[in-house]
Amino acid sequence: MVKRVLVAEFMHETNTFSVQVTDENAFRNSCYYLDNDIPGAFTGTRTSMGAAFEAAEKFGWAMLHPIVTSANPSGRVTDDFFDHVSDQIIDACDGVDGILLHLHGSMSTQSHDDGEGELLSRIRARVGDATPIMAVLDLHATLTQKMADNSNALISYRTYPHIDQYERTWQAAELLEKAMRGEATPKVAVSRRPILYALDGGRTTSPPMMELLRRGDRIEAEGQALAVSIQAGFSSADVQDIGPSVAVTGNDLVSAQAIADELMDYVWEQRTFSSIRFTPLSEAIEKAKAGEGKADKPLIIADYSDNPGSGAYGDATRLLKAVLDADLQNVGFHAICDPEAALQAQAAGVGNEVTLMLGGKVDPSMGGGPIEVTAQVVSLTDGSFIAYGPMGGGARRNYGLSALLRIGGVEIIVISYNGQATDLGQFTSLGVDPTRKSTIIVKSMQHFRAAFEPIAREVIEVDTGALSTRNFMERPYKNIRRPIWPLDAI
Repeated sequence: MVKRVLVAEFMHETNTFSVQVTDENAFRNSCYYLDNDIPGAFTGTRTSMGAAFEAAEKFGWAMLHPIVTSANPSGRVTDDFFDHVSDQIIDACDGVDGILLHLHGSMSTQSHDDGEGELLSRIRARVGDATPIMAVLDLHATLTQKMADNSNALISYRTYPHIDQYERTWQAAELLEKAMRGEATPKVAVSRRPILYALDGGRTTSPPMMELLRRGDRIEAEGQALAVSIQAGFSSADVQDIGPSVAVTGNDLVSAQAIADELMDYVWEQRTFSSIRFTPLSEAIEKAKAGEGKADKPLIIADYSDNPGSGAYGDATRLLKAVLDADLQNVGFHAICDPEAALQAQAAGVGNEVTLMLGGKVDPSMGGGPIEVTAQVVSLTDGSFIAYGPMGGGARRNYGLSALLRIGGVEIIVISYNGQATDLGQFTSLGVDPTRKSTIIVKSMQHFRAAFEPIAREVIEVDTGALSTRNFMERPYKNIRRPIWPLDAI
């Protein structure tokens, strides 16, 4: 008998400190596909949904796909939109044999700190205990007991930058097929410790995560568990369950819990490890100036604290002002999120000059306020292109009306829909060849490395004091559990 499988994607990483509420428009401006529009957008791509379609063909599933939607990290998701998407997914659940979801794991709504736990509990209430539910999560999921109790498997990415969504979805799909055949009875065990931030932020090329992934591989290969997932958590979520976690999926919950606890003990032992080293802003500018015209590869300067991928506003100007004040040459800058400035550039027209207040408008206290510039409008696009890089997978992206502004030797990309730099197409779609620049500026913590590190002569990181600054002590946490390391002595 043909198995009916519901597949859906509903993703958001919520920075609860952000003043920007995430509503329906935020999702529609980023990624929003319904029903019959989904196959054409994702079939043949190396994305989570691309893997789901391939699995459906291999296993002969009749696939239901009501919605695929995601928004750039920002503030809490509105209850209205959360309920709307939840209802679309739940209404498609009747009569299904299995469910495969792509979620983030750190979504918070206006009423629910644990958005995914709430969604999964609603789905479980609809389909009952017999229907297997598998969810693929981000490595930075804030994994909760409620999520574990209402799913049969939670499988997180194993790379950061995240380039294995496709592989992890295949893993979940194969386990779902076994569960529907009665060859597996998966359950999820979760372990946590009183830690706010650890595992080097989830960097999978540094010792703690490498060792945990190695142990997870061995445990899976030896058949001790069906899946082992390590979550670094998301430190910009002021929620009770903040912090890293271990999720072990197995046929036996007792043994799975023992494995999860043992791995989490190692997380606690390694909690102080960090490979992150920030370069003072003045030193970064000096290094960029010294390398002008002397190298065949660009210096990459990453603004860690204004990373849109962690919910920062993407419009902080402190780094841009330093670049302009130093009169750096042959610079590509991605990006300033400023829809008002993009419209002004459009009104001026390509080839003309425009004087405007650029950036710093959401919260001028976080990383620098608006700066007045006079720039030449070099190019304009609708912000839509296909991202073919390691994190793009061949899927289309949309950053809204976008402009390339030139000020002296600096070319600045201005976007209307926020997003971190993860794909060379974010430059080339506006006519900039990043490989030919002396310096490339990106607003990103780590994801930029997949596409940009291979073209760089060197990568340095700066913290400009924007919303995602790593200074945890300055964040106004109110809802996290206490005591917790490193805020408290434990």
